[in-house]
Amino acid sequence: MLDEASRRAAFPSLEGMTYLNTAAEGIPPLAVGEALQEYFRDKQRGAAGRERHMAQWEAVRALTARLYGMSPAEIGICSNSSEAFNLAALALRLQPGDEVVINDLDFPAGITPWLQPACPAGVKIWRSREGALRVEDLVPLLGPRTRLVTTSLVSYFNGFRLALPPVTEAVRRHSPALLAVDVTQALGRVPLDLSGADLVVSSTHKWILASHGGGLVGVPEGRNAEWTVPAGGWFNLQEPFERAFGSPAESKPGAASFMAGMPNFPALYAIRAALEHLLGVGVEAIEQAARPLVAACLEGLSRLPVELITPREEGSLAGILAFRHPDMAALFQRLREAEVHVMHSAGRMRVSLHGYNTLADVERFLTVLSAALR
Repeated sequence: MLDEASRRAAFPSLEGMTYLNTAAEGIPPLAVGEALQEYFRDKQRGAAGRERHMAQWEAVRALTARLYGMSPAEIGICSNSSEAFNLAALALRLQPGDEVVINDLDFPAGITPWLQPACPAGVKIWRSREGALRVEDLVPLLGPRTRLVTTSLVSYFNGFRLALPPVTEAVRRHSPALLAVDVTQALGRVPLDLSGADLVVSSTHKWILASHGGGLVGVPEGRNAEWTVPAGGWFNLQEPFERAFGSPAESKPGAASFMAGMPNFPALYAIRAALEHLLGVGVEAIEQAARPLVAACLEGLSRLPVELITPREEGSLAGILAFRHPDMAALFQRLREAEVHVMHSAGRMRVSLHGYNTLADVERFLTVLSAALR
């Protein structure tokens, strides 16, 4: 992944294009395709294939636990991050007078469950300044009624990377709230220290280079009581087939309660292969290789007539850069015609750099963008 030979071997589809859009869709290594074929072979065994399916489920929990810094028992797997946050909303059992703190750099999946009219809690907004979230702006929003603070570790919108320890300290000092962290735009790209997080969520089709259809949930064992989802189903329940018909259902505690029904086994095969690939390369090695590319891209963008909306503060960068320009639609079209793939949505253009990117990718992007701006 980090050298030309391994890049060509694992990611042959990158030949002929400049792909800078991993924050939307990661390019999976060939091992992921092979894993999906493995699922098909196992599925052809019928019910006898379930033993192999469940081995994939166990493997994904163990691999995710390594990245989250948790134990496999603290990992649950649902279908996507949106499902995870809606299940979390069920678990909290919010009441009138409760308060939830969201922020304006977060992805809709993590904020809209609390903005539905059916949610009884009040919502406070932690607003960014100059593209960054400041802890001193969070503190006045916290109080005895705060039940939840939810945030992304890396913003999908502009790539701002939150320093988690001071946020955790502020939440603990000024409220009884739980802290939920969406690591979708960080997992597989930067090393994680999730100490103090009470709920961790990630999707699977971006930086970890797996397929759609996964929501990786982490619940520390000490928070099981707060994050046990009262949902119907069977996979999430204690003794679902042994209880007398009509008796009350009882959810498994914590992370296990986020898996209501039959696991998405095709996705699990893909996720297992992708995580094995990433851990084989090493997230630290990926960050070391990609960090200079982000710096070079940021420096190049700063010299062009665009409005950078990614903060340049020390420690605030991960893999995403974002900017604005009055003619973004035309710029996006010119880039796409040149096989330079970036994101244009939500009123900005976004570039994302992963371990399979190269300095040549950055130079190609800046060259085409500069020509389009002229």
